[in-house]
Amino acid sequence: MQAQAGTTAAIAAAVFKGRADRAAPPTPARPAAASPFDALEQFGTRRAFRRGQEVYAAGDPADRCYRVLSGGVRAVGLDEEGRRHVAEFFLPGDLFGLEAADARHLSAEAVADTVLVWYPRRAVEAMAERHGALGRRLREVALQGLRRAHETMFLLGRKAAGERVAAFLLEMAERAPADPCRADGARVALPMTRADIADHLGLTIETVSRNMARLCRDGTIAATKRGVEIRDRRALRGFGAGTAKH
Repeated sequence: MQAQAGTTAAIAAAVFKGRADRAAPPTPARPAAASPFDALEQFGTRRAFRRGQEVYAAGDPADRCYRVLSGGVRAVGLDEEGRRHVAEFFLPGDLFGLEAADARHLSAEAVADTVLVWYPRRAVEAMAERHGALGRRLREVALQGLRRAHETMFLLGRKAAGERVAAFLLEMAERAPADPCRADGARVALPMTRADIADHLGLTIETVSRNMARLCRDGTIAATKRGVEIRDRRALRGFGAGTAKH
């Protein structure tokens, strides 16, 4: 009898809860954090690129800029002797292609199967004048690019080979989305090839591979399907001092 009364009470409670749930208005979902780049979406056009496909060539009109949705892009130039140099990598979320000149200084190529959205340059400039947040964000992008260029110059001029590889991995980790579940380690996607990394750091492919293998043996990093996992950030910061520059 008591069991039946308990069952009846449970059913009544469930019915009452169901009526209350139907009567109460649904809790609105928390909106995602707005990005200043959202103001550009009305002008955006998506396009997919295959690995190695050119986005634009040096000398092309600089009449549009791009945002990486997935994959990655390398900015490439040739020196006087025809040797390739990878000036910079653009990763998901990065905006690139805004230049002070009217023509492209470097070429841009997809390092993996990549999806970009492009915006007309004039529309971006006009929108930046009307939207303070967008204008500030574009200035931040320009200053971040300038800082990375300065750091790369210092890296190539002063650092040993092992230090260059370690600094590159730390930079990629800094640019990767934060993982609150990992206090020290971080999974870092590396869509570019070892040849791309070598041409970015002024090293040979063999030197990059040798230093990456040593970091894996030491337990500082671990290879993953799409990149590496940094397991000891402190050891990575101190890696490579005193090694050869090439």
